[in-house]
Amino acid sequence: MIRQAARILLDALKRPDAELSILLVDDREIAGMNLAFLKRHGPTNVIAFPMREGAYGDLTPSLLGDVVISMDTAHRESRLAGRTLEERLTELLVHGVLHLCGYDHENGGRPARRMAARSRRLVKKIEASWKLEARSSKPKQGKASPAIQELRKSRSTRS
Repeated sequence: MIRQAARILLDALKRPDAELSILLVDDREIAGMNLAFLKRHGPTNVIAFPMREGAYGDLTPSLLGDVVISMDTAHRESRLAGRTLEERLTELLVHGVLHLCGYDHENGGRPARRMAARSRRLVKKIEASWKLEARSSKPKQGKASPAIQELRKSRSTRS
């Protein structure tokens, strides 16, 4: 599910050849990363580590970076919001990847509104793709084969 969502997301961002890693961790592990790298205490839902920034950011332009998602926090948030875990993971993945692509919401204002709007559109695109796939993969109800028809007929005459 998450790999498929990432592929749809990268295609929608016009970065089909981009690479990223997605780590699914627990609250303890993400809290450690949050403290070590962002100097923030406690767990968070998602952290993005861009690889295209800094002195060596241009060495591998196709490598976007890492998205780390806390499964514990995602599960809690999905229950509180009345959403499925799959839906919440999709939202967090989109959020993290947008950070890797340079979007930011930390200071509020227009950049935050722009990121939120883009996030909503991308989540809808991913969810629509899944609905299309689910519809096309449903088995078609057709006429039963002669052998099945005969089996059904013999069962109905026994009753």
